[in-house]
Amino acid sequence: MNFSAPLSRFSAFQAVRSSRPLARFSALLALPVALSLSLAGAVSSVQLQAVIDQSAAYRNGEALTLLSPPRVVRGRTLLPLREVAAALGQSVLGDSTQLLLGRLSLDPRKPQAFLDGAPQPAESVALVGNVVYVSARLLADALNANLSFSDDGRTLTLTALPPGGNPLSPQARFSTDKLSYAPGERVVYTEYAFDPDGSDLTARRWTGRQDVFFVPGTYTVTLQVTNSRGLVSQPYPRTITVTGQPIDSPLSYALKYATPGDTFADSKVLTYPALNAQTVQAPSLPLLFSDSPETPAQSGILYQDTVAGQARLLAYHVNGLTGTARLYVVARNLENRPIEVRTDRLGETAPTRIEGLLGQVTLLDYFASSGSQSVTIQPGESVAVYASPTLSPGSGVNMMQDLNTSGRAELTFAMLEDSLPPSAQVLQQLPFMQPDARHQRGTFPNAVRPIRVTLGQLPARLVIGDGLLDPALTGTDALTGQPQRLLGNYGVLYDIQVQGAAGTAVALSPRGGLYRGAMNIEDGPVTQAIKLPKVGSTSTADSPTLLWRPASNLFNIDFVPASGSNLPISLIFYKASGPSAFGGIIKRYTP
Repeated sequence: MNFSAPLSRFSAFQAVRSSRPLARFSALLALPVALSLSLAGAVSSVQLQAVIDQSAAYRNGEALTLLSPPRVVRGRTLLPLREVAAALGQSVLGDSTQLLLGRLSLDPRKPQAFLDGAPQPAESVALVGNVVYVSARLLADALNANLSFSDDGRTLTLTALPPGGNPLSPQARFSTDKLSYAPGERVVYTEYAFDPDGSDLTARRWTGRQDVFFVPGTYTVTLQVTNSRGLVSQPYPRTITVTGQPIDSPLSYALKYATPGDTFADSKVLTYPALNAQTVQAPSLPLLFSDSPETPAQSGILYQDTVAGQARLLAYHVNGLTGTARLYVVARNLENRPIEVRTDRLGETAPTRIEGLLGQVTLLDYFASSGSQSVTIQPGESVAVYASPTLSPGSGVNMMQDLNTSGRAELTFAMLEDSLPPSAQVLQQLPFMQPDARHQRGTFPNAVRPIRVTLGQLPARLVIGDGLLDPALTGTDALTGQPQRLLGNYGVLYDIQVQGAAGTAVALSPRGGLYRGAMNIEDGPVTQAIKLPKVGSTSTADSPTLLWRPASNLFNIDFVPASGSNLPISLIFYKASGPSAFGGIIKRYTP
């Protein structure tokens, strides 16, 4: 608390009461000055809130009127320089040839602006009538102020220190709903950190924070925050005591409170019985799979086959050339009439050098794709229906594409150095690349595998990709005529329909090693892609990742094995308690 204002006011009033008439008159003249100085000293920053194209504004919560309202000019939010500077308690120095404000200097005649002597874009300054307008962002930088916008971008908040003022450090604050918890009881945190000068808080660092503690004891949880000026708060600690009878085990807690993508522990996963899954007949959608040679060392044709109607394409390649290159899929019309080639769905990851990212990002991209693009191809004409971004040496691409052709089309997967176009003439001169003997390529029928499951006694698991309960697709390499077996069923879409799903929790358990992927779920009116796991990857069977808590009795899962990850995996179905997808409470899990 600042006590200077009360003392100044007290001294001034004392002078008024005790002095002779002339002294009282002098004291009365000094009283507003004393009040003004004391209040100025009490304010550490000034905050201005304004709305684009509106004159009404607020300074430290008090209404004021801007004669020249904020504007958007050539895509930038501009503010009237002199009015805003005055509202923030700042002085604009100079004359009609040069104006100075903080780190900003500008020539209003041109107009041209400089920040610390560095020229700024021409759009940063505008002369509207006789009023000089400056970019809100540039003005904030000039005053070392904090600038933020509302979600719709129309309301801005500009917070600046008074001239000569020093910024204060942010303050970390949080509370918990209780001070003492039972083992396995959920801890609810409420954070209320703040910045004394109105700067944005840009980072939070927790130490010792857990949403639940399973072992009795005393725990210290600490929070530190950082603001947009780079100032860091002092650590703010709270102590939590854990004692008494357990409320939940790690497993029962996870089945209550874990969110999709969270990983939890369950040492009994491999003991759960396998579900009796029924595979039903589906239209034979072919999968054209290109993964060999996985790392081509020269421009060439990676795979090629003919399709008519619907098909799925999956390519996984790393640029092994000495220079930049791109992956293409080129369609050639084999009919004597024009045909349409339509892309119904496309997911890709490129470029990346991290193999584990390829499959997960591609699946999330694939599930998120909507709408279709089509191209009309004349008889004998060739058109690229997919082109990757430029791949530097050693970087890779993973793409999955659902196509529909109105006639016979030859599809060619080719890796081309950047200087080569994907033309028919170029493709005719390229060699067919030999497979690398470690990876697979080929055309495989039945790229959609519908599975129907009715839940009974739980927990239970559905095994995918083990080659026994779920056999691998078989097909043919169209370039060599050799039979192929698609280990892992990469590119196969498992259309899983689960009956009796309400009141359960569904999780993914890896069995073949590192796994990082995604699934698409349909639960009544809810359709959502889930990243599995939420962060990083999972690799052990006894660390399943929560997929969903179904609210509907009929639950649908679209699953495609992720390129770059290992199979088999299991889907684990538990009886569960806690909030469903719609917030309702479902039955308690019993091991």
